Amino acid sequence: MHWIRFIHIVCVLVWYRLDIFLAGDRRTTLLHQLFKLIFFWRKPAQPRAIRLRLALEQLGPIFVKFGQMLSTRRDLLPPDVADELTKLQDQVPPFPFVQVQTIVEEAFEAPLGRTYAQFEQTPIASASVAQVHFATLHSGEQVAVKVLRPGIAGIIHGDIALLRTLAWWLKTLSSEGKRLKPEEMVDEFARHTEHELDLTLEAAQCAQLGRNFSDRRLLVPTVYWDYSRKQVMTMQRMFGTPVRDTAALQAYGINLTQLAHEGVEIFFTQVFRDGFFHADMHPGNIQVATAGPDKGKFIALDFGIMGSLSPTDQYYLARNFLAFFNRDYRDVAVAHIESGWVPKDTSVEALETAVRAICEPIFEKPLKDISFGRTLLSLFQMSRRFGVNIQPQLIMLQKTLLNIEGLGRELDPNIDLWLSAKPFLKRWMSEQIGWRSLIKSARRELPYMLTHAAEMPRLVEQYLRNQTEIATQQQRMHALITLQHKQATWQKWATAAIIALVVVQLVSMYLLFND
Repeated sequence: MHWIRFIHIVCVLVWYRLDIFLAGDRRTTLLHQLFKLIFFWRKPAQPRAIRLRLALEQLGPIFVKFGQMLSTRRDLLPPDVADELTKLQDQVPPFPFVQVQTIVEEAFEAPLGRTYAQFEQTPIASASVAQVHFATLHSGEQVAVKVLRPGIAGIIHGDIALLRTLAWWLKTLSSEGKRLKPEEMVDEFARHTEHELDLTLEAAQCAQLGRNFSDRRLLVPTVYWDYSRKQVMTMQRMFGTPVRDTAALQAYGINLTQLAHEGVEIFFTQVFRDGFFHADMHPGNIQVATAGPDKGKFIALDFGIMGSLSPTDQYYLARNFLAFFNRDYRDVAVAHIESGWVPKDTSVEALETAVRAICEPIFEKPLKDISFGRTLLSLFQMSRRFGVNIQPQLIMLQKTLLNIEGLGRELDPNIDLWLSAKPFLKRWMSEQIGWRSLIKSARRELPYMLTHAAEMPRLVEQYLRNQTEIATQQQRMHALITLQHKQATWQKWATAAIIALVVVQLVSMYLLFND
């Protein structure tokens, strides 16, 4: 069956003449010419990027999702391809309700009516991995139920295996394969998709985001754990208006300018306060509450793709943004080197010059027209020229930042993201490196210090004893190494003396026989 699917994939790639991506590569020029000779009659009129998008759409939802992930890797792909892949839409026909009922009943080992008091047969949303139905619990709560597609795990694993084969071919045949790292991109896609195949993982991520925003600045649905399994996730039904419907929001009396600023603040709070952010914040996953005490607040949906940043990544990102804002290009270069985003032996002066070449044209524009996401992308692309591949979590951040910027400017075209972000970044940096940071660290470590205070004298004694033993061992090792060096030197002299004696003997014998 895998071979049939593989042949189908190859036929689609040939039909759309995607061999054009092999052109200009010295390793694959002959193969490209062979394709041109055999399929001379097939000359598509569309550009290569459009043909790639159409091929992925024809190959099915898994390849569409892979194309969506590829569209975020602008640090690796040509601009025309990346732009076209962003148009991919994951709109998949729903699977029949009878299959939904079977999956739910098997998950809870009970009839559907015993688990839910009411269950709508028509899904409210349908995607490649799962679909969502509204339902009501017997206790009266209105919920949204996410159900995995039947057999989707086998389909995904099979297609990922074929993608790995194609990636290996690309890496082997193309000289660009090493730079593009196709196998690593497939692994990244597989990692994200694997999380979507277990809805308990998504439920846990939803719950974590909800705890982070317990102040309800961002509304996150409550997870009903008793009604959630690997194939089924039950969460609170959220009532809101899609964020892209600005006319309806204005009709409800929502202040769009305030909403845009609040969205930027929420994003930076996720990234820099929590280090845990919603990495799929396109308009389809965001609503706005238009009634009740939470009126005017954002509602987050779909938690399959989340990103996380280490404290080191958070620090260097904030430092880069602030240095960029202050036109301190040398600090941008130093931050790139210190963070490990470029090799340690990179010339600071060369990197500073490259950053200045990117940033100076940007500052010709009004601040409100400068894109955070595009700036970060430019810095990543510059980093690639200096021999580094940016970590996936930073690529996810850049993609999310572009989504947030697009959302903010759709709500308020005059929003100045720098004006909104700079105070937040400066406050966060002062908390990381100022007196607030010292107090925070002391408060965090105080319970440990109090717990182990009685043990401190013994721990100090053990440490000093260990240091003495280490010093003694180092002295012994040094003496042993010195002795070995002396022995090696004597061996060299002895060998030289023996060789000299042999030479003398040979010369003497030669002179004796000649006499």
